[in-house]
Parts: sequence; C-alpha cells; structure tokens
Amino acid sequence: MPATPTVHRRMLGAELRKLREALGMTADEVADRLGWHQTKVSRVENGRSGVRAHDLEAVFEVYQVTEPAVRAALSGLAHQGRRRMWWTPYADVIAPRYSSYIALEAEASAMLSFRDALIPGLLQTPEYTRAVTRALQSDASPDTVDALVNVRLARQNAAFRRSEPLKFHAVADEAALRRVVDSPRTMIDQLQYLLEASEASHVTLQVLPFAAGAHAGLMGSFVILRFPVQSELDVVYTESYTSNTQLERKTDLVTYSRMFEEICAAALDTAMSRDLIADVVRDLQ
Repeated sequence: MPATPTVHRRMLGAELRKLREALGMTADEVADRLGWHQTKVSRVENGRSGVRAHDLEAVFEVYQVTEPAVRAALSGLAHQGRRRMWWTPYADVIAPRYSSYIALEAEASAMLSFRDALIPGLLQTPEYTRAVTRALQSDASPDTVDALVNVRLARQNAAFRRSEPLKFHAVADEAALRRVVDSPRTMIDQLQYLLEASEASHVTLQVLPFAAGAHAGLMGSFVILRFPVQSELDVVYTESYTSNTQLERKTDLVTYSRMFEEICAAALDTAMSRDLIADVVRDLQ
C-alpha cells in the first residue's frame, strides 16, 4: 500500500517547499542534486511520500539547513509521518484511497459533512454499516465485510474517544432517514442512535428536509476536514464509486465552506432535526 498523506507528512512537505522556494530552486534542480526521481520532490512536498532519515540529511545539506532547532523539528515531522497507524492491519481490505482519507480524518480537529443518500459514516450503527457495505461491495466475502465494519467502528472510536474528540458537524438529507436500509428494525436502531449521538457536545446534527427544495448540495456529498495547526492543511473530500477527490486549493475550500453554510441555513436546526428523526422512528414502528 502506498504511503498515506498524514498531517505530519503534509506539514513537512510544506516546510520543505518553503525552503526550496526561498533558495529559488526548482523541483527538478533539487531532484538532480539529490539523485532522486524527478517526481519524488513533488510527492514529498505534497505529503504523498515520506522521507527517510538519510534522505532528510541530504535535503538539509542542499537547503543549507544548519539551525539545530529547525533540523530537529523537521526530523520530528518526518518520524511522525512514518509511524504505524491503527488501520495498518486492515491494509489488505481497505483501498489506498480509503486509507488516505482515514489518515487525514485521524488527525483532523473538526469535520463538516453533508450526506445526501446515507447516514454519515461516523454516526452509523454496525448493522447499518454492514448492510451498506454489502450493497456497495456485493462481491466482498463475509470476512471482508466484517473487517470493513470493524474499520468503521475503529474510525468512530478514534474520532470520538480521543482526549479531544473530533468536532463533527453533519447534515443528513431527509432521504437518508427515510430510506429503509436492511430492515425497519435496523433503521429504527440507527435513527435512535442518531438521537443519542446528537446529544454529545462534540456532535452537531442537522437534517435537510424535503421541504427545503433545491439546495446547494444537489451535486452530491462532501466532507471538509479541518486541522488545528495550519489552516492551509484543510482539505475537501468528494467521493464517487471508484475514486475520491482531495481538494486543497484555497478557492475550493472557500467554495465548499460557503456551500456548507448555505446547506446548514436550509436545514432544520438541531432541535427540529431531532424531532423529525423521532417522527421517522414512529413511522417505522
């Protein structure tokens, strides 16, 4: 599995890019000096590749980094970017694009999520996740489905049971509440879990009702991940059946942040959202 872009790796890449640009060097020039493949510099600067200790020492020489504190800080980021993650044992069942997303989610401080067809992943019950996984991966073996359900549960634990829980603001379309996944019993349990989860101080849950009509999220689901150290590390994730798109340009972040604000404005407030969820539960009983 290729290296995943952790926040530490992306921070290191951003700092190395600044050093290179301060010297007026191109990526090709640096690659030539270091004896690297031409694409390696850009992969490192984008957080797609880690840097080994001996390579980093060579970079320090080329970039004329002599200050001990700076060298120590960059070496620390490189070490953190190579550390073993909790999802490593699942490498044989999760796609690289999923691993990449998990790596960023694990270090995000806040997430803004709009889902138009499904319950947000971090708020799904195991039974709901299992049914959705079987539907989306009909050729997966039972063991693979079990492993993917375990990954989802581990993601929830990693997000909400750490010392500073992820601040999660989710907007779910009413269609996701009313679509009966697996069985009415599964949906009742799922919706009751939503009601419980929405009471947590780190979770904000809104429902976008059918009555809202046309809205800013009609093009589909997306997630905005925000990070505590540097705002320029924030990313937008969009997902399709075969690929994920990671958007990092400031213009994209501004656009999707505005879209999320508009969706929230069109959605019910948290109290009315819980009332609607409770109504759907009663309809299913």
